[in-house]
Amino acid sequence: MFDAGLYNITVRKGNFDGEVFFEAKVKELPDVAEYADSYEEAYLLAIDSLETTAEALAEQGKVMPSPILENDDFSGRITLRMPKSIHAALSSWSDSEDISLNQLLVNCLAFTLGEKFGVTRTIHSIKSSIGSLNQTDFMNVQPKRQQVAKIVSIKPIMEGATEQRCYG
Repeated sequence: MFDAGLYNITVRKGNFDGEVFFEAKVKELPDVAEYADSYEEAYLLAIDSLETTAEALAEQGKVMPSPILENDDFSGRITLRMPKSIHAALSSWSDSEDISLNQLLVNCLAFTLGEKFGVTRTIHSIKSSIGSLNQTDFMNVQPKRQQVAKIVSIKPIMEGATEQRCYG
């Protein structure tokens, strides 16, 4: 019996052609994308698309792709080999930031993943919104002292650029 709930469905809210919708995508069927006004509706449309696709493929004598089962065997530990010069540069950088080499690498990877999955676009959207406010909107705002996160990209290290700060 076919169970559409076993498939990997992701739902995200986004701006599509100038309008805000929820988009549901199915990992196993990259061509399936459903759009709706609510999270639940988008999810249910994706389930319906999966069921319809399974029925159509069965009628044609074709096999429906199986759900991709997520691997829970990740320990959080990897072995990484690199040239001595890169190891030395990263070690020096982590020492200057007063964090471990492991933490530096985790920060760099997390930042890069954040850029890949849209954090940068969100930041630009926020900056754009703030830029549209006028000066009087900020008249009664009292600044708070807080530590600001430092941002890092591993590209400058790899390209031999000047030292960058790492958040940590």
